[in-house]
Amino acid sequence: MHLDPETVKNIIKNALEEDIGSGDLTSRAIISENASGYGEILAKQSGILAGLPIAELVFRELDPQIQWHPLKQDSDSIHLGDIVVKFQGNLRAILAAERTALNLLQRMSGIASLTRQFIDAVQGYSVKILDTRKTAPGLRMLDKYAMRTGGGTNHRMGLHDAILVKENHIQAAGGIQNAVRSLLQQLPSSFRIEVEVCTQNEVDEALAAGVNVLLLDNMSIPDMIEAVRKIHPNALVEASGGVRLENVREVATTGVDFISVGALTHSVQALDFSLEITA
Repeated sequence: MHLDPETVKNIIKNALEEDIGSGDLTSRAIISENASGYGEILAKQSGILAGLPIAELVFRELDPQIQWHPLKQDSDSIHLGDIVVKFQGNLRAILAAERTALNLLQRMSGIASLTRQFIDAVQGYSVKILDTRKTAPGLRMLDKYAMRTGGGTNHRMGLHDAILVKENHIQAAGGIQNAVRSLLQQLPSSFRIEVEVCTQNEVDEALAAGVNVLLLDNMSIPDMIEAVRKIHPNALVEASGGVRLENVREVATTGVDFISVGALTHSVQALDFSLEITA
């Protein structure tokens, strides 16, 4: 998954329009139109940096001539008090862009930081940490970029680029066999078919149908171990549901290939930054 420039530009334009509207009343009243100034963005917490190039694009949208001097780069570990970037530009533009730039930087760095904690928690196992579609509407591309910056692996971008047969699909199709049969009839063989399963009987049914990946949904650790024993080496295994930092290593010990964690993007705790005008 790459950052599409046009999508990023639209995200930034919409966010600035939401915040600025018809104009920054405060800055217009107290700062002259051509005033220039220096500023910097400081980390107020330790974590993993993500989104600094996005923050730059926010400022450049309002001041294309801004001079931008990053001292850190995305995926770097940062600490309380670190200056991540220094810049010089139009003061009105800087102050108008400040909140949008920090909002995106803080959210993305929060996602990257939590992802890195999950990666560290399963160190020594070959399992990959995945994201999900539980992202902020309109920000999926940035959320998934941030997760990857933290060391994770992107799952599907959306409904359009991967097959995942979930419980409601199975119910609507009348069973796993029917759902998989329809997919095999209608889609190219290059598509990987993943099916969500909740019980050992569903594991057996999905294996008999010839799926490529089984998603073990909210299974207990003993059930995961039994499912992995059945599934390997005929298919890959993803674990999902109720995964937290406190239990992710135990899930990794079951031998699953992937662990998906919705909380990485649906319950983001922003990493705190501040912008200070220095001259």
